[in-house]
Amino acid sequence: MSWAWYPWIKAAHIIAVVCWFAGLFYLPRLFIYHLGTEDAAGRARFALMEAKLHRIIMIPAMLATLASGIWALAASWLLHATAAWLWVKIALVALLLGYHHYCARIMRQLAAGAFPRGERFLRWFNEIPTLILILVVTLAVVKPF
Repeated sequence: MSWAWYPWIKAAHIIAVVCWFAGLFYLPRLFIYHLGTEDAAGRARFALMEAKLHRIIMIPAMLATLASGIWALAASWLLHATAAWLWVKIALVALLLGYHHYCARIMRQLAAGAFPRGERFLRWFNEIPTLILILVVTLAVVKPF
């Protein structure tokens, strides 16, 4: 691969990450509103909004993030393969993938009217992507170790 393309790959990765995180920030907020809605029409509306956000925004953005990240990693592997910060970042991305898939599970449970937890759980759950974002950006920019 020519190194001239590397900044373009990184730019694509950053754009995809921003789009993915927009969904990761908004979907749990929709869950909170959904859980607090008492009428059937409102619940159906939130279920539709959640499903569309997940299918149209979050899944493509997640896939683009992973594809561009793997491409950038492959291009720079010899530079960073032994860096501890990279392995911590990869572990955090794996955690974020688990979070994403757990959001899909919550979405299905709410749509079925079978979510076993309360609003307080969702409010704390909503903060997880923010913490991961802070850690990942710090690792990628500062490279502390």
